[in-house]
Amino acid sequence: MTAAQEPQALLGDPIAIRGPGAARQLSGRLGVGSIVFMVVAAAAPLTVIGGGFPVAVLLGNGAGVPSMFAIGAVILLFFAVGLSAMSRFIPRPGAFFTYVGYGMGRPLGLAAAYLALLTYTTVQVAVYGYLGATLESSVVALHGPDIPWYVYSLAMIALVGVLGYRHIELSSRVLGILLIAEVGIVIVLSFVIIGTGGAEGLSLAPFEPSTVLSGSPGIGLMFALAGFIGFESTAIFRDEAKEPEKTIPRATYIAVIAIGVFYTFASWALVMGWGPAKIVDVVASDTGGFIVNTAVHYLGSVGGVIVNVLLITSLFACVLSFHNVVTRYQHSMSNASVFPAAIGRVHGKHSSPYVSSLVQTATAAVLIAVFALFRLDPVLQVFTWFSGIATLAIVVLMALTCLAVIVYFARTKTGAGLWRTVIAPVIGLLGLIGVTLIIVDNFPLLIGDVDAKGTPVVGPLSIAFFAAMLAVPVIGVVQALVLRRSKRAAYENIIDTISA
Repeated sequence: MTAAQEPQALLGDPIAIRGPGAARQLSGRLGVGSIVFMVVAAAAPLTVIGGGFPVAVLLGNGAGVPSMFAIGAVILLFFAVGLSAMSRFIPRPGAFFTYVGYGMGRPLGLAAAYLALLTYTTVQVAVYGYLGATLESSVVALHGPDIPWYVYSLAMIALVGVLGYRHIELSSRVLGILLIAEVGIVIVLSFVIIGTGGAEGLSLAPFEPSTVLSGSPGIGLMFALAGFIGFESTAIFRDEAKEPEKTIPRATYIAVIAIGVFYTFASWALVMGWGPAKIVDVVASDTGGFIVNTAVHYLGSVGGVIVNVLLITSLFACVLSFHNVVTRYQHSMSNASVFPAAIGRVHGKHSSPYVSSLVQTATAAVLIAVFALFRLDPVLQVFTWFSGIATLAIVVLMALTCLAVIVYFARTKTGAGLWRTVIAPVIGLLGLIGVTLIIVDNFPLLIGDVDAKGTPVVGPLSIAFFAAMLAVPVIGVVQALVLRRSKRAAYENIIDTISA
């Protein structure tokens, strides 16, 4: 059976992938648990609870932030329905790249691929900046040498590169251990708070309409959804999954539900820990140290040290997971003849996309070096700016994928069911469009583009970032159109559909 015939023979789908992809296909036996570990680690639970939650409280709707995590999980569950349906009918890795291409054609599929690479690269680099700054401050606090943050960031890039070069199952084991530790300490802290009755007694005040709608709920929802980045990447591990037709959908649902429940419960407990009436003031007094201060208050100084250490490992787990995702996107694009063939090479011993891993390691190192050269602040600029780009880009990608799901199933008439192919994707699309508008409206605040009085404005920084985010997918469209005219075979290899 040829590589072009295999997908059609497996599913009876009139879609085939040509080219040398089969010769360079990844392999593995990842189960649901391993994939869930990797994508939940990418979401960085402790980082979100310790970093994203306090900012959402301060800038968003205060004590009502836990409700935003629940609302965000519901929106993403509708998105996951369509994503899972596509994973059953399209036997290819690539997630956004593949699904948008099958649903809306090669040019938009390639545009989505480039936008996905921008998303995961920027969020990874943002976290590298935060990780370097956290390591620097932690070492100094322990009376160690004051080494610049970018030295730590580059060291972490090297370590991630070593793990990414080897078999994916090694990364999954590392991520599993780190994830259990960081989730465990947050759960312990939450139950200790509950056991003591909190600061003002336990209540459901964070979910009351008056609390949910207080302050700026749109900003709260924006930060909440940013905490889910990474869950959608389950499909990228298809070639390395055991029974992918079952494993990928199950891992997707479990990931979004687990993340949503964890964030909602943990953030509610933290609100109870200081009281709905005082939580904003407590966060405002020390936003960056909120989670450690809470741990010290309820678990003692030892608990504070443990949380600080696990915050560092959470950040490391995050960049390792996103490294694996980016390398597999690049591998898929190489197999589609969009990137050089060398990037699609698979290691003979480790069965890893080792060249793609090396490319991604080099990319991250160069970007960190450039940021250091321009003396950017690792938190206020590197982390804030580039996580802002990633948040907007990922929501746009999800919305485009929902639309692609609807178009694909309407055209192919696969009989997958109205709920999975129309109703749920449409609800998810509407929710994601609404969130996109909210993020665009608040984007200057997200990246710190403010005037002399501190008022958010659409200034040069916002315009530059918007232009960059628009230019990246345009590059994909232009490349597809150029390939169609100059290298038809390569163009057909992007994604071969009978309707193209």
